[in-house]
Amino acid sequence: MTNTKGHEVIIISSSDETNKAATLLKNYLDKAFNDPFHIQTKNVIHTSNSKIVLEINTDEKKIDSDSFIIKSDDTAIYLIGNNEKTLRYAIYTLLETWGFRRYTSKDSYIPKLKEVNFLKNFHKTYSPSFEYRALFYPDCYDEDFRDWHKLDWHIQDFGIWGHSFYKLLSAKEYFKTNPTFFAYYEGKRNAESLCMTNDTVFDIVSKKMSEIINQNPDARFFSISQNDNFVYCECDKCKTLNEKHGGPQGSLYYFLNRIARQFPKTKITTLAYLQTYQAPINLKIQSNIYTLFCPIEMNRGKAIEEIPDNKTFLDILNKWSTVTEHLYLWDYTVEFTNYLSPFPNFQTFSENYKFYEQNNIKGIFVQGYADIPGDLYELRQYILAKLIWDTNTNVETLTNDFLNGFYGNAAPFVKKYIDLLIQNQEKSNRYLDIYTNPIDSRNTFLSLEAMDQYDQIISLAETASVNDPVIAKRILKLRLSLEYVYFEQSKFYGKDKHGMFADKNKEDQGKRLRERVLQFSKNCNDLGIYEISEGGLTPNQYYEEWLAIEKNYITHLGEKYPIRFLTPPSEENKGKGSYGLVDGMEGYKDPAINWIGWYGNNPKIELSTQKTNFNSIKINTLNDPRHWIFNPKKISIYGFKNHKWQLITQLEKNDGIESTEVTIEPWELQSSKFKNYNLLKIEVENLKELPYWRNRKNKKPMVMIDEIELYNE
Repeated sequence: MTNTKGHEVIIISSSDETNKAATLLKNYLDKAFNDPFHIQTKNVIHTSNSKIVLEINTDEKKIDSDSFIIKSDDTAIYLIGNNEKTLRYAIYTLLETWGFRRYTSKDSYIPKLKEVNFLKNFHKTYSPSFEYRALFYPDCYDEDFRDWHKLDWHIQDFGIWGHSFYKLLSAKEYFKTNPTFFAYYEGKRNAESLCMTNDTVFDIVSKKMSEIINQNPDARFFSISQNDNFVYCECDKCKTLNEKHGGPQGSLYYFLNRIARQFPKTKITTLAYLQTYQAPINLKIQSNIYTLFCPIEMNRGKAIEEIPDNKTFLDILNKWSTVTEHLYLWDYTVEFTNYLSPFPNFQTFSENYKFYEQNNIKGIFVQGYADIPGDLYELRQYILAKLIWDTNTNVETLTNDFLNGFYGNAAPFVKKYIDLLIQNQEKSNRYLDIYTNPIDSRNTFLSLEAMDQYDQIISLAETASVNDPVIAKRILKLRLSLEYVYFEQSKFYGKDKHGMFADKNKEDQGKRLRERVLQFSKNCNDLGIYEISEGGLTPNQYYEEWLAIEKNYITHLGEKYPIRFLTPPSEENKGKGSYGLVDGMEGYKDPAINWIGWYGNNPKIELSTQKTNFNSIKINTLNDPRHWIFNPKKISIYGFKNHKWQLITQLEKNDGIESTEVTIEPWELQSSKFKNYNLLKIEVENLKELPYWRNRKNKKPMVMIDEIELYNE
């Protein structure tokens, strides 16, 4: 062992290149020891004291690009990197062995030391599991945090990033005058993608690429990728290539290969995403093309090898690894529709990244909350950073170490909370989708019983941290996640037990809940949670929506009347079942709350009117084109008499406006004859096909309705 004390250890900077690193190491050690460390150059040092020697390796054959060496002899520890960056990697690795921690960009732990120990005659080369490692989480915007955790940064590394067709050839500039530059899709030219075989498109994109490359001389990669949609070109030339090479990826890689040959020294990336998800066949991919494989539709609640029906995924991944030299992965690790909702997928990280490494994935981009401090983001980014550097990291040990350091006395309760979330998720076998919501999980790991358990545990954490304002603030953030789930589910339950209107007869109940939501929004703002979903909803807007939803409390004559579906709704959009159409709650702009949907068919609903005297039926429909939800063409009301259905009235609307705005369309059908029937049938005529401007293969229009309201006006 080599024992070192502050006044006995000298940091040796072996060259001008290592001076900054030497100062960095000294600054950390000076904070840990009472006596300051001294820096000397290798050329003048003559001492028998213990030494920490910093070196930049000049022999490229000895160390791979992102690797570094830590070694020792009887009196010295040697930190050797290829450059200043990997030398910093070595410094931070050494510091971690002595108990230093970097939890977030603002939260570190510096131990108070009198001496440290290091093995004699130690020699280890540290190499990453993946050659490229980028996390998109809040603290990764900080360079020091990235260096500590050995992370790359796509925002700096890419001259052009992600979906890029629209950046390389502008539809706004060219579509009207040159529609043939764009995809021929479903019988029409579509501005949302490009024609891959048009020579002028190739020329324009090549010219734009030259400009971008010249403007970004330090960039490592340049993305040429489809836009974020399902559109691709089906013109005769592109169709021929697609048929020859296995799908839309065929014409894409034909185009990419041409570009790659034009820029042979440039690393070109592209997304294997949606329609280009599978590998091309009978096509050689140029060696400077890097494919970013994007498995967006996957159960995040199980490790890949534990998913029963994983054969298709394994086959697709295996084919990719055989057709490209450079296979990277885009991993999705959070719930994008609800940043604060608990998302228990920690148990999958270790096995999945080992699996990816074993299956020839060379680089990783991990998408998280970007700069939004979402659910347990601190722990997520910490674990993920360590794993994508070394997939053999012990996650249990790492998690305990982080929780103890970050949550202090509250750590045991936070650990219990996380473990229980995972246990409940695994026990219920809940499919974890990155585009889900707390309502869909109301019968599984976010059940009322489970929520009570979490509440009790977080209450204990709050008590344990009451005398530590810093820790208390961190526990408050965990509390906000439970509050968010409670609010979302209370919207769903409406007038029923656990709903936001359950105690409407108590005048102060609504006020107390309203104040609670207001405090939630203020706490979110104070903690930097400026958006609570990928859609951009702010905490203030969330509170405003709550106030608007309060107005959805209605009273009508047909509440809780017998009702049944003659046409079943889609399984994913059945809400409370038929009762949801007579529960006295109108819908708002979120399809998950008080809406019931039919995908590609026409709703038919039977309602028993109980001989009620009424002359008006009101129904709302949701219009959310981004999710293929559209207003219907027509609503018809039939009455049952003499063993047959008789048309009473109908209402038709023609809504052909091209817009992505989410709106609610009111329908009111009136007739004095309604009271003559004990049984009514409501038929809703869905669109036969999607509007041309949202037409996609394998997609159908959905119609959603919220409440069938009966009035006598």
